[in-house]
Amino acid sequence: MFGIKYFKAAPNTHVLAYKNGRVAKEGAGLSFFYATAWTSIVAVPLDSVDAPFMFAEVSKDFQEVTVQGQATVRVVDPKQLASLMNFALDAKGRYASDAPFKLPQRVVNAVQVRLRAVLQTMTLRELLRSSDVVVERVAAALREPDALPSLGLDLVSLAVLAIKPNPETARALEAQVREELLKEADDATYARRNSAIEQERAVRENELATERVVLEKRQQIDDQAMGGSIALEERNKALTSLRAENARTEAQAKAFAMAELMKSVAGVDPRVLQALTVGQADPNALIAAAFQGLAENAERIGELNISPDLLQELARRTPEKAKPTR
Repeated sequence: MFGIKYFKAAPNTHVLAYKNGRVAKEGAGLSFFYATAWTSIVAVPLDSVDAPFMFAEVSKDFQEVTVQGQATVRVVDPKQLASLMNFALDAKGRYASDAPFKLPQRVVNAVQVRLRAVLQTMTLRELLRSSDVVVERVAAALREPDALPSLGLDLVSLAVLAIKPNPETARALEAQVREELLKEADDATYARRNSAIEQERAVRENELATERVVLEKRQQIDDQAMGGSIALEERNKALTSLRAENARTEAQAKAFAMAELMKSVAGVDPRVLQALTVGQADPNALIAAAFQGLAENAERIGELNISPDLLQELARRTPEKAKPTR
């Protein structure tokens, strides 16, 4: 009525009310009456904006890569953003242009420029292994004054979800990585086998060392036993020599005594000697000597009578004398 309307903004919307080309009201979540004839309203949303992206770029070593991710920004200087993009409302309270809907594309363009600069300084392998480095460097570049701050925006977060090479390069890398993994597996198998061989060799060396110690101990025992045997043989030899010497000395003493005895009785009549030994002689020997004397003087004996009893006694004594003593 009469061109007067009521406007009420959401708490997360920054409002600028222009009257005659000048800012009459400014703030977040304002509500007021205004005259449509000479008042223009600019509404800048303050909530965060998500800008997903996917770029096909080239790395430092001229390999094609596809980078996928998302950037999240928020408006920190709505007046600066409103001066660059049209956030004005029409009479029906809708945006007068599609400029507000192009804000995510502005963010994507800024991300692509900085991301391309980073990708051209890194090789494909570095990109695949260091996506966090890419995020840090691109985020730092987006916060520079000539990037998002020049639009009145601030970077909330930046996420790189995937960095992929083209299919042919991916297959080549997969084959190379597969070969490296197989080589590592072979190396691990070889290392395990070497370790088993080393352990077996160590066990065998310990066994040989133990056997050597046992053999040395046995050799020492054998040497000691041989030394004892040699010493015993030496003692036996000395004892035998001593016994032989003693026997020789004893024989010499007996021979000397016999020689002296023979010298003593050399001039004595045998009959006297025979008479001297009668008391010590064996009865059988005396009888034999008596018969011998009879035989020697047989020509002088006319007749000799021997009774049967005497012959029987002599026959009995002879077997007893001949019987061996046990």
